[in-house]
Parts: sequence; structure tokens; C-alpha cells
Amino acid sequence: MTTAAPATSTLTGLPALAPLLARGALLSPLKRPRPGADFPRTRLVLPGLRVNLARLAAYERVCGFATGADALAPTYPHVLGFPLAMRLMSGRDFPLPLLGLVHTSIGITRRTAMPATAEYELTVYVQGLAPHRRGTEASVVTELRDGSDVVWESRSTYLARHRTTTAAAAHPSEASSEAAPGPRAPLPARAEWRLAGDVGRRYGAASGDRNPIHLHPVTARLFGFPRAIAHGMWTVARCLAEHGTPDAAVVRAEFRAPVLLPGTVTYGAEGDGGGGAGGRFELRGARDGRLHLSGEVGPYPAA
Repeated sequence: MTTAAPATSTLTGLPALAPLLARGALLSPLKRPRPGADFPRTRLVLPGLRVNLARLAAYERVCGFATGADALAPTYPHVLGFPLAMRLMSGRDFPLPLLGLVHTSIGITRRTAMPATAEYELTVYVQGLAPHRRGTEASVVTELRDGSDVVWESRSTYLARHRTTTAAAAHPSEASSEAAPGPRAPLPARAEWRLAGDVGRRYGAASGDRNPIHLHPVTARLFGFPRAIAHGMWTVARCLAEHGTPDAAVVRAEFRAPVLLPGTVTYGAEGDGGGGAGGRFELRGARDGRLHLSGEVGPYPAA
């Protein structure tokens, strides 16, 4: 038995996020997540993509990146691809409910510097589903091409929590943390950030991701959070803005616990914590030391 080649759907523009989020919310109660479920095989492709420089500048400001340079921040292609990912994950044929879906990790490979004024082709597709000890995890791949060359790609994992039939079902991404003898000692503290209550609203305005859990305490409480929480992609972008990344780099980040807003967090890193030399970084609660984000920057290609 052979598997049919994935279909390609070519778009003429970026989809509007609000209707996709609404559709995903309405369809969520109808979803029955499980690792063996079928998932959409379509690859969404957007050719001729030009970056809106005003939106890029707004994103740079809220995340702490330097503004004015003709280069895309290492996390910005995720923002460009997010509407395409939402189009796939909000559809009837995507088996996981959009409501309650948790972004658990992202791996980024940037092969070269990416001029902000260049024309790109964007591709997004669901790579597959996998069992997780807390439910089912979906992998979503985003690729950015300059001509025929893939200059940036990412793999994000999203978890739908539900009862599992076996406690042994775990995604490979969990294996290293679960096999570790205990929690790692905190990395050397490099900075302390006091986060205002409107960080989620400002990042949502810059990125288009206006999930209600990030916007206001009232809407966050509807989903079980005492206050609004920061976007996971804001936390990794803010850390990378502080840490620095070389033009060609591999980034891996895992979202460990939500950051409540307002709040105070400590950024830690190996080495001098800047200059893009590589190494581990993390974000912890300033008062309780709780680990919110752990990540690492390495060279591309790997040494």
C-alpha cells in the first residue's frame, strides 16, 4: 500500500487570524484527539511574500530586538507562518481541539541571514501526531525559502491534553527531561525583567496572535489561569534578543510553565549571556525560581 503524495494548496495572501481562531473554537468540542487519528496532509504555500516593515519594527520593539537593521529576527518567520498554521489547525480535518492546545517546544534552523526586504516563499504543513504522556502532540513545520533555497525552518509541537491508555506513551522530546536524575541547577543570572500586565496585548498586536489567555485576566480565567500569561513565543524571542544568535544557527526551546502577567522573571545564560556565541539560556521566576523556558543556541551546520 502506497501513501499518496501530500497535496499543495497555493495561497494568494496571509489568512486573517480572527476568523480562524473563531472557527477553531467552535469546532473544538467536536474533536476527539488520539495519536492514531488522521491529520491534514495539505501543504499550504504562500509565494511572493513581502514583509511589512512597520509590523516587523513593532515586533522588534516588543521583543527587545534592535530595530532598523535589514534583517529578520530569528523568530519572526514563525509569526509569518502562524496564520497558515492556524488555517490547518482550525480545520475540521485537524483532530486536536484548538482550544486548550499548548505550544510545548520549537526547534529553529536558520541557515543564513534573512534580509527584511527580500521576497520569500512560505510553506506550512502538519508533519504528524505522536503520543505524549499527557495526551497527543502534533508537529507543525514552517519553511521559508529565498528562491529555491530553504533559509529558515522550524518544527513546533502542540499538545492536546487528554486521558491516555498507557503511562509509557511519551514523545521523544520528553525523554531527556524525564530520564534526567533531577532538575538542573539554574544558569547564571544575567538580567531581571519586570513584565507589565499588557505584554500579551502588545505582543498580540505586533504578531496577530490574540489568544484570549494572553490578553486580560478576565479572559485568562475562563481557561483556568489566575491572570493573563505571556505568549511562549514572546518569551523565547525576548531571550534570544538578549542572548544573540549568529546568522547561521540552530535554536531549540522548550516551554516549561506559563509566565503570569504582570510578573518578574530572571534571564539566565551560559558564558557572557550575549553576542550570539551559543550555549544554553533559560527564564525563571524571580521569586520562586520556577523554570518557565529552557533553550539552547548552537551553530549551523553543527560542529
